Amino acid sequence: MNRTGLVIALVIAVVVGGVFGIYPGLDLAISAHFFDPHVGLFKVNVQPWVLHSRDGARYLIALLVAPAFVAIVGKLLLPRRRMLVRGRASLFLILTLALGPGLLTNGILKDYWGRSRPIDVKVLGGTDRFTSWWDPFGDCPANCSFVAGEASGAFWTLAPAALAPPQWRALAYGGALTFGAAIGLLRIAAGGHFFTDVVFAGVFTFLLIWLMHGLLFRWPATRPSDDAVERPLVKAGEALRSAVAAILPGRKGKTANKTGKLS
Repeated sequence: MNRTGLVIALVIAVVVGGVFGIYPGLDLAISAHFFDPHVGLFKVNVQPWVLHSRDGARYLIALLVAPAFVAIVGKLLLPRRRMLVRGRASLFLILTLALGPGLLTNGILKDYWGRSRPIDVKVLGGTDRFTSWWDPFGDCPANCSFVAGEASGAFWTLAPAALAPPQWRALAYGGALTFGAAIGLLRIAAGGHFFTDVVFAGVFTFLLIWLMHGLLFRWPATRPSDDAVERPLVKAGEALRSAVAAILPGRKGKTANKTGKLS
């Protein structure tokens, strides 16, 4: 997560955005390679293995973020124990997933950027008009094409890759980018998204991860310590334990009676 990565992401955004903005038909041409006009559908979209692949991608993402959630819940239940995943790393993983694929992609863009999916446009067997990536006024009412949601989730794996040991980090980044590109290609082939939907899903997700990584790890002015992140969890955990003890006031007395120390 350095300036080189930022520059590369911005260059990709400018080049792809400019070329496909001037020549929007390129998006249609790419998707048309996967559309069979004789049967009027995207054949990949009806293959059983596609559904299994999409489910597998979701499970992998959930598996990668699960330790962060377990660490936070564990800290609340056992506030004096060391976290399974340290505070900043847990916060980083959860926030990037929630703000990127969660809020930005699925909560804002896909519901308010009315670009119809390839499978829905007239040229590719649908009924809607085709719009370029920069035009939010398409015919799609909700859960639209821009940007690709599953690709955004797949590119989110750049976040755990950023936390990999330095000697493995380049390999982890390569794996995350390959995973994101593969899921994106699958969605293009199935008629679920255009090429630019996938590219900008990757760019936006990377930019958010880059920003959050800077705030939490790189920039001294904003970088908190793990203790600073974990301290509110300790206080919340202790408050939770006190509340439970107040709700179950007889528990201590019953335990004492069993030991014979109190009547």
